[in-house]
Amino acid sequence: MSTPFELPVEMTIYSAVETRDALLSWVTEQSTKSTRVLEVSAARVEVIDGAGLQLIAALSNADQPWQLVKPSAVFVDACNAMGLDAWLVNSPVNS
Repeated sequence: MSTPFELPVEMTIYSAVETRDALLSWVTEQSTKSTRVLEVSAARVEVIDGAGLQLIAALSNADQPWQLVKPSAVFVDACNAMGLDAWLVNSPVNS
């Protein structure tokens, strides 16, 4: 398992570029290791909008499967509202 990427407290259009850059850098770093499943922690997320969810959806274009760990209640509510319940199952999301 990899060291999880910690999503920020705010995942909105206002923080999308910064979060995207950090996430892409982390994915690149993890791809140089023998990481089988990328882990993304949403434990700290308190505010999220469609842009924030799109950033996570973009992981589906990565060469490695990813898994959401420790989603906050706000993150869970956003996933449920957008029909992204599959992310909440504790199993890898395949690219």
